[in-house]
Amino acid sequence: MSAIRHTPGPAAAEAFTFGIAIATVTTLAGIGFLVWTGVLTVIGAVATLLLGLPALLLIVSCLLSVWLGYDRDAVDVALS
Repeated sequence: MSAIRHTPGPAAAEAFTFGIAIATVTTLAGIGFLVWTGVLTVIGAVATLLLGLPALLLIVSCLLSVWLGYDRDAVDVALS
């Protein structure tokens, strides 16, 4: 017997978009704070944004997609 699969609705799509936006804003604020306090140089901040932000957004999108129920089978295989 196959399991009944429910597709995520509009609330899940909004939660996904909100999660990605929060991750981006939080990262930018954190890097801005590190530059402001002198822990990170401007060149270091640019390098961190260019190399780290895409990786962070990929990880956050994978975690959000599993949590919200998007394409469970393929994502579960990728994260295991």
